[in-house]
Amino acid sequence: MSSAGLEQRPAPLLAPMAQESDLHLDELKTRIHQEILSRMDWQRLESMPAERLRPELKNLTEELMVKHKMALNVTERQTVIQAIQDEMLGLGPIEPLLADPTVSDILVNGPHKVYAERHGKIVATNIQFEDDAHLLRVIDRIVSRIGRRVDEMSPMVDARLPDGSRVNAVIAPLALDGPLLSIRRFSVIPFTMLDLIRRSTLTEGMAEFLQGLVKAKLNMLVSGGTGSGKTTLLNVMSSSIPADERIITIEDAAELQLQQPHVIRMESRPPNIEGKGEITQRDLLRNSLRMRPDRIIMGEVRGAEVLDMLQAMNTGHDGSMTTIHANSARDALTRLEHMLGIAGLKAESRAMRQQISAAFSVVIQVSRLSDGQRKITSIQEVTGIEGEVITMQEIFKFEQTGLNPTGGVQGQFMATGIRPQFAQRLLTRGIVLKDALFEPAKRWT
Repeated sequence: MSSAGLEQRPAPLLAPMAQESDLHLDELKTRIHQEILSRMDWQRLESMPAERLRPELKNLTEELMVKHKMALNVTERQTVIQAIQDEMLGLGPIEPLLADPTVSDILVNGPHKVYAERHGKIVATNIQFEDDAHLLRVIDRIVSRIGRRVDEMSPMVDARLPDGSRVNAVIAPLALDGPLLSIRRFSVIPFTMLDLIRRSTLTEGMAEFLQGLVKAKLNMLVSGGTGSGKTTLLNVMSSSIPADERIITIEDAAELQLQQPHVIRMESRPPNIEGKGEITQRDLLRNSLRMRPDRIIMGEVRGAEVLDMLQAMNTGHDGSMTTIHANSARDALTRLEHMLGIAGLKAESRAMRQQISAAFSVVIQVSRLSDGQRKITSIQEVTGIEGEVITMQEIFKFEQTGLNPTGGVQGQFMATGIRPQFAQRLLTRGIVLKDALFEPAKRWT
């Protein structure tokens, strides 16, 4: 066998492997893993690409199985080899879930309880980690890749995988029943508007409408609950931004996958172990205004950065977009107002609402329904302010009519019959939307 990254130097042998065929495959994998670790040349290994290391691990694993006379069939041998490769190169037991395109969320509740979300439904899996220490090693492998840490002094961490998938981990003393790991998967190939239409997230007419709004550089707010598809929709809408524009994205954990050639991506940084060095989204947003952006896209607004974001939108940075956690379009605007208070803006409620209404033209509400479907349930225009209230009018909505015998949501998308006030602005930019698009009789299932 080649020794490019694995040094065949003498190492203490493991205890005799008697009656190997009676051992569980997990035990075999653990014992082989321990012996491989004792033979590794770590310095040479770090410089070896994964595509070379994977066959090296396969060869060494097969060699050890022959050496210890393990009575395994072809399927069992392949299972052990794959498990060793996943453990050494990937994220161990959950690597098969990461390779499954139907899995959208991976939820690890301690070493022995792993759940996965498929098609909007959370189901239990038979995947397990060996113990808390095994799960902690996987968590540390994830966060160390991007220069973050998780320990008793900092027991919570947000990170991301190389493909952009969002990761959150919580360990002791905060997690009482073992380390917790949550992974929000991101598609390797970004979703397109056509994908959302096929999934009945919206209709062709609504898609045409949203694409027109992006091209016309209207400021938009995407609102929804956890896992409702806010970031996915933001990604899809951003694909309509012209390729000649300079776009700056600002996020806590980088998730956006813009395909334009001129994109500047920035990510906030948490404080170090001494509590210093923190760079917030607000800091990044302030700096981005000096970078000559055509558009600013903020992954999610959640705090004091709201003040600078609204000021940017009201001073010439048209076409900016962001998301917010809220249960309705009206709640989204209320949350923005509360955040302005947190940011330290000392102004009357009316002044705050006036700034919000001037900044955003459209609020898009997305929801995950009871059967796991994700849909745009409302598209509303912000029309201004009357008295103390921000006024809005709904352009499109999804109306649920009931459930089918299998529990699936039944309903229809429909236009409300209201033509938006910004229709003239779209027209001046060469974007023509057919009158039939807004007809109240227009319904889509």
